[in-house]
Amino acid sequence: MTNSVAPAAAQPKAPASKAGRNLPAALAVGLGLGLSLIAILLWAPKVLVGVIAVAVAVATWEVTKRLREADVKVPRIPLLVGGQAIIWLAWPVGTSGVLGAFGATALTLMVWRLFDHGLRATPRNYLRDTAIAIFTMAWIPLLASFAVLMLSENDGNLRVLTFMILVVCSDVGGYVAGVLFGKHPMVPHISPKKSWEGFGGSLVFTVIGGLLTVTLLLQANSMIGVLLGAGLVLVATSGDLIESQIKRELGIKDMGTLLPGHGGIMDRLDSMLPSAFVAWLVLTALL
Repeated sequence: MTNSVAPAAAQPKAPASKAGRNLPAALAVGLGLGLSLIAILLWAPKVLVGVIAVAVAVATWEVTKRLREADVKVPRIPLLVGGQAIIWLAWPVGTSGVLGAFGATALTLMVWRLFDHGLRATPRNYLRDTAIAIFTMAWIPLLASFAVLMLSENDGNLRVLTFMILVVCSDVGGYVAGVLFGKHPMVPHISPKKSWEGFGGSLVFTVIGGLLTVTLLLQANSMIGVLLGAGLVLVATSGDLIESQIKRELGIKDMGTLLPGHGGIMDRLDSMLPSAFVAWLVLTALL
């Protein structure tokens, strides 16, 4: 054809960060979530149990949806119900409630997947799907339950606030140092954008943050804060890499789309979940 239509004017794209995110949207969402959680912890800490329960349910839904898209038939209903049991039993019953709910849900998943095609059908990929379902339960509701266990302590709201601040310190320190100085990839075959310089920035920010928060918020020995900060950097980075590898194997960028600039709820919880366990372990043992 000799006639052509003039191309429409290109729409301006939202500015993206070096990490490929919409930075203004990510900052706005992150700030809004952070302020909301701080307000809950300071004035209505028990409400956080419900917030954690909702976040766990949404994250579990996101992960199971992605797994099902990859033809991994994890039993969604027992995962959702069992995950809620793990969270809600953590507050009144403690670790024994978490353990009991986890064991009961694991057994339910095994039986559910065995017969989900009926009594006369032969299960397909039973071992793979059941193992991944139990992994998902350990990854999301079990690790999240340690935040509830922390919250049930006398100064639990301040312990959870400390853990949250340190995860933010790790994220901010890693982002700033990675953008400004990042040249040496940590694990390029898992997360090409993660650099050793970014890891160093996370370590510096989080150790300083741990020293300050443990001293000022928890009125405890500053060396506990240093140990906590260093430990959380290791597990927060590992948590991020674990989710990166899972997404790489599933061939996706994000677990969901609920949070602009961040992806899904699970994309925000990846580093927080293992950090909740380590924070609970260190603070329970040393305070």
